[in-house]
Amino acid sequence: MEISVSSPRQPQQKRSRERVERILSAAKELIARGGSDVMKMGELAEKAAVPIGSLYQFFPDKAAVVRTLAERYNEEGRACIREAIEPVRDEAAFAGAFNGLIDTYYGLFLAEPVMRDIWSGTQADKALQDIDLADARENGAIVAAALRYIQPQADPEELFNRAMLVMYLGTSTMRLAISVERQRGDAMVETYKRLALRELLASS
Repeated sequence: MEISVSSPRQPQQKRSRERVERILSAAKELIARGGSDVMKMGELAEKAAVPIGSLYQFFPDKAAVVRTLAERYNEEGRACIREAIEPVRDEAAFAGAFNGLIDTYYGLFLAEPVMRDIWSGTQADKALQDIDLADARENGAIVAAALRYIQPQADPEELFNRAMLVMYLGTSTMRLAISVERQRGDAMVETYKRLALRELLASS
């Protein structure tokens, strides 16, 4: 999957926003059915019931559609991380919240073919790599902020580095886990949780 760096236009009017939502919803259906590689812009316009010219006004190419979906999934994931991690103030609560969060995230990867399709091409695509890296940085900051309550004497920069690495590896683990048979994938996720907590909760 080859993704360029073209940017979608941000709609201002309600009618335009609704049209963008229809386009993205249609794109999810088409990607779930056959993958983003075979999705065509004409097919997408027809599915979304919008003129092809309008489609290109909002999304200059297929890459922009895929990237917008990727960014939305990241935003949803970040909201889940904040909800689970920000309130914790001790190790036991952190461990429980983190494990529950990873289980939820893994479940999303298993249930959502669009997520699998988007992130399967990340390592081969620079634009999605940049999105992935930015997402790990923001998620790492959320986790590091919670860790500062648990390890107040730790160096904040070290906490952030550990948290960012763990969150980045978490996404990589999910990609690997869904690419193998389910039993092995489940075991990989459990291993990741143990390794991640060991690192995150290690004393400086």
